[in-house]
Amino acid sequence: MRERPILTFFANEGRPLAVVLGTNEIASAVAVRLTRKHYRVILSHDPFPPVIRRRMAFHDALYDDFAEVDGIKGVLAETVLDIAAVLASPGRVAVTPLQLVDLMVARKLDALIDARMQKYRVTPDLRNIAELTVGLGPNFLTGFNCDVAIETHPSGTGGVVENGMTMPPDGLARNLGVAGKERFIYSHRDGLWRTPVDVGARVYKGITLGNNAGFQVFAPIDGFLRGIARDGIIAPRGVKLIEIDPRGRAAAWTGSDERGRAIAEATARAIAVRATAQRAFETPGVPESSSEAGYVP
Repeated sequence: MRERPILTFFANEGRPLAVVLGTNEIASAVAVRLTRKHYRVILSHDPFPPVIRRRMAFHDALYDDFAEVDGIKGVLAETVLDIAAVLASPGRVAVTPLQLVDLMVARKLDALIDARMQKYRVTPDLRNIAELTVGLGPNFLTGFNCDVAIETHPSGTGGVVENGMTMPPDGLARNLGVAGKERFIYSHRDGLWRTPVDVGARVYKGITLGNNAGFQVFAPIDGFLRGIARDGIIAPRGVKLIEIDPRGRAAAWTGSDERGRAIAEATARAIAVRATAQRAFETPGVPESSSEAGYVP
């Protein structure tokens, strides 16, 4: 019984397939939403930037650890056959170290979502690799390196950009409770990151949280660890290693948040609209009013 779903994966049959680049909390929120819309979803890991909000993401599945977001489970898949087996069961996403070049030869990609959130890096042209390519966040220009883009800037989170470019990063950290940028700790230099603590730990200002390439790292404020890079990674200089939530009993570090859900909803809607429009184009006589047919909130 299990062989049939695996065979349909390689035969381009059954549920459509989406590849999400990134294993961070935004990529994971998108994966959750698309899974609930009956997509098969693969998350492809990229090491830059390090994932810190790991209990809000499927990232730790890469290490074969338990990873669940909003009731959907992330499962490690190290080969294409592993991916097919993981996606044969409902309510699961495949989390893989395989890169896009490995995945695109396995079967047709119905949607490709770049959710790596690489704010200051050059974004390659990903068009024509999948039926639809969606770029999330800065550095996406429709018709140049993606088909459609989703705004992640706080002033326009979840906006769909069909013509033009997404907003550039402004370098500002929005407040979480009473803390802004001071709740983050950035790496001082390239090198090994070691830490004895994990997401959700209660911390106090001044205690040691880890070691970044020989430099001790101390908590700048009291609170709970909303995010912390996994022990043993190689961290490049200038990336976020730690986030502290100062909100006391209101602190949260698991599941998707409002921002992630808004971006995921916009992504799913953009894919649904484009897919329906494509079907209408291929099937003359379908009225334009059906452009959102099949959309399930």
